[in-house]
Amino acid sequence: MITFKARLVAKGYRQREGIDYFDTYAPVARISSIRTLIAISALKGLYIHQMDVKTAFLNGYLNEEIYMEQPEGFVMHGQENKVCRLVKSLYGLKQAPKQWHERFDTTVTSFGFIHNGADRCIYSKCTKESTVVICLYVDDMLIIGTSLVGILETKNYLSSNFKMKDLGEVDTILEIKVMRSESQISLSQTHYIEKILTKFQHLNIKEFNSPFDSSVKLEKTSGRVVAQLEYASAIGCMMYAMYCTRTDIAFAVSKLSQFTCNPGSDHWKAIGRVLGYLKRTSDLELTYNTHPGILEGYSDASWIDNSSDSKSTSGWIFTLAGGAISWASKKQTCIAHSTMEAEFIAVAVAGKEAEWIRDLLTDLHFWPRPTVRIMCKTVTELPCPML
Repeated sequence: MITFKARLVAKGYRQREGIDYFDTYAPVARISSIRTLIAISALKGLYIHQMDVKTAFLNGYLNEEIYMEQPEGFVMHGQENKVCRLVKSLYGLKQAPKQWHERFDTTVTSFGFIHNGADRCIYSKCTKESTVVICLYVDDMLIIGTSLVGILETKNYLSSNFKMKDLGEVDTILEIKVMRSESQISLSQTHYIEKILTKFQHLNIKEFNSPFDSSVKLEKTSGRVVAQLEYASAIGCMMYAMYCTRTDIAFAVSKLSQFTCNPGSDHWKAIGRVLGYLKRTSDLELTYNTHPGILEGYSDASWIDNSSDSKSTSGWIFTLAGGAISWASKKQTCIAHSTMEAEFIAVAVAGKEAEWIRDLLTDLHFWPRPTVRIMCKTVTELPCPML
């Protein structure tokens, strides 16, 4: 059955900053937070349900005085010269996302939920009977709990305040397929990767066994730029897959994204290699099990792998319940004068992420203050201290 939708959208492009709107930010949960919650659910045997808010941005209350013309086709007869004063936000307004988040925040905190100190879009409520956690990403939310009773109470409360769609046990969230069995939870982006490959099928993508050829030295293009907008689109598509589930392409995406402004034919060949690797490995999954219940991190660095600016690359990954929950591959912001200095810069950045994960877990009430062990390689082969 084909359905058609129509939505009234305000002309936000005509709003004036400082008069019609002030702040426009709208926080969302980190993907790392979502993976961490799913890993804990696998480890502790928690229930994971999903809900969706219908027309979320229509729920926010406006603080500013905003007027709009009467919508075409709905002009009141005899009052054609009048305008509408908005009481609630509309899609198109610059502050609509912020006002929606404020409304949701006020609603759930009045029900006894408290913010997570590490992620403002995660709320938890702990009682003698159960512990329930809400993870909000714009209008999609995960509701995780130790008992179905607590989850159902939360669902009923949310449904009494907003128009909600109850999706039951989690199946797909943010293009991530969630598959659960008795002993594990797996995350997959096979369908999303297939959409990427279809979008760039004109590149005649061939399969590869690795995402990057270390023997190829990519440099800035001094000649004609080749399809810059399409290159940026390809980087964005691969970057989302990397952020969600594909840790194995982090270095390649980080490297190729440095040439978004001036891509050449060599950079496009490297893009094709990453896409070819994704084509060959599209069915790979992130899997979390009931053990081990150990939070570990691994840090490494590549010293001066970019001859143009003499900067090194940091890489780190943290695992829980047998699967990765957080990772990154980034160019360092300063120049390291030795391999050891590059390693210490990398482990310092990893330490910041470890502290964030520890704070996140501490406020979830599922775990006492955890110890995070970071393994790094230095010239003297000394283990890094535990946080």
